[in-house]
Amino acid sequence: MSRLYDTVEPSVIDDEMLRKAVEEQGPKEEAGKIAKQEGVDYCDVLSLRLDFRNILKVDNLWQFTKLTKLQMDNNIIEKIEGMDALVNLRWLDMSFNNIEMIEGLDKLTKLEDLTLFNNRITRLENMDSLPNLHVLSVGNNKIDQLDNLIYLRRFPNLRTLNLTGNPVCDDQGYKLFAVAYLSHLVYLDFRLIDEDTRQKAHSLYENKLGELMHNEKQAEVAIEAEKKAAQELLKHKDAYVEHLNSPVLFESMYKEDPEGMKLSMLPGLQDMLKDFQDKFVEVCMKIFEFGMKEYEKRCKEMREFNTCIQDAEAANKRQAVAVIDAFEEYKKKLFAELLVTSDAEIQERKMNEYHEGVNETWDKIMGLEMQLVDQLEETIKDFERNMTDLMSQLVEYIQGLITQVRDLENSHNEKLLEMCMTVLEKVVKNEMDEELPDDLRMLFVDKDTIVNAIGASHDVHLMKIDNREDEIVTRSGAWLSGHMQKIHADECARNRARVVEITNYIDHLRDEIDTQFMP
Repeated sequence: MSRLYDTVEPSVIDDEMLRKAVEEQGPKEEAGKIAKQEGVDYCDVLSLRLDFRNILKVDNLWQFTKLTKLQMDNNIIEKIEGMDALVNLRWLDMSFNNIEMIEGLDKLTKLEDLTLFNNRITRLENMDSLPNLHVLSVGNNKIDQLDNLIYLRRFPNLRTLNLTGNPVCDDQGYKLFAVAYLSHLVYLDFRLIDEDTRQKAHSLYENKLGELMHNEKQAEVAIEAEKKAAQELLKHKDAYVEHLNSPVLFESMYKEDPEGMKLSMLPGLQDMLKDFQDKFVEVCMKIFEFGMKEYEKRCKEMREFNTCIQDAEAANKRQAVAVIDAFEEYKKKLFAELLVTSDAEIQERKMNEYHEGVNETWDKIMGLEMQLVDQLEETIKDFERNMTDLMSQLVEYIQGLITQVRDLENSHNEKLLEMCMTVLEKVVKNEMDEELPDDLRMLFVDKDTIVNAIGASHDVHLMKIDNREDEIVTRSGAWLSGHMQKIHADECARNRARVVEITNYIDHLRDEIDTQFMP
């Protein structure tokens, strides 16, 4: 296979190797001398050859962020790694190395041409992040499983595949299998796939392909459903009501409540527990529905606010542009007059008029900016007031519903205590009709034990309810505070940038006439 490094000295990709490689492949003659003197910024390099250098490990390529072509064939590289920064790479050649596994390509999402010829690869895998893959060459490796080719069906843009020299090619059905399952291929093992071969392959594998395509479709549907569910969950989190449309909060109360779990095995308790759960989940559902409704209100308010800001900025910009266009027209005429005027007194008067015009333009544009600042400040205040009201209504209403949840827990706790006292009395008198599980019987040794167990269970439940309430209040308040801080910071940054832009323009106008017409 590849050259072994027991006979050669492994090399390291260091700055000296990179510098020499860039210089060798860079501009020549005079341009090359200039580039060598000034140095080359690795961030600007588009193509890099590091072949035949006895490189053992891929490293120190993090600066080559614009690289589109990387050639690292004929080295002794054992692992594909160190390429996360090469996000613009489109062509990669790592042929004639000692690579055993395809990996380390997750960030190379733009890769189109991948060559791993003559390595030690046993399996096609770990290329899911390469949707644009067009050419794949993995000949002279150790791939031996025909079914492994099905992995390549996920690359709809793959047109050229080379597997020659792999054990899998010795399978008599290899070619027709590859053509049937990879119908998008144009070239296989350096040969154009003809129509006759396609038809034979399709006929041979028609039934199996139909089943595979059906399974793939089901998998796609499942993945799409998962994505949709994940998106919905994010929306629910933004509304602070995630999982409140399900029994999750109720179930969480018992997950960390060993005493409650034991008590749930009490004969006759199941109906009461079911009634408690149904009412509990019903109130949680009300919280969820109200939270989502309020979330839509906030989203609408934010959209209207953003539209208002954009409209105000656009209108202000049009007014400023009109002022600038008018002055530029005036400047054009005045400069033309100055070019044909030789009278120094007239020139001086016109230049003074020009500077007065510049000052007036400054006043007008800055005046417009100050108007915009005031307008946006008032808009932001109104928005903050509205959002504060919405968040207050949200928290107040939800807290009212959570009070209902607490009441349900308290009521259930009282009923449970009453039931347990009855059971305790029967246990003491040995009048129980049903045998209690050992864990449960240990709670009924005396009144204090069972009261403490019920109290501990009740405390866990109340803590879970309180924590959920605190979480909603805290997260909603933090979001509002953070969102308003960002809005104010963005407006300050916009204003500063605009003032700098206006100042630079006015300075340019003042310098322009002095540069052209001052003696």
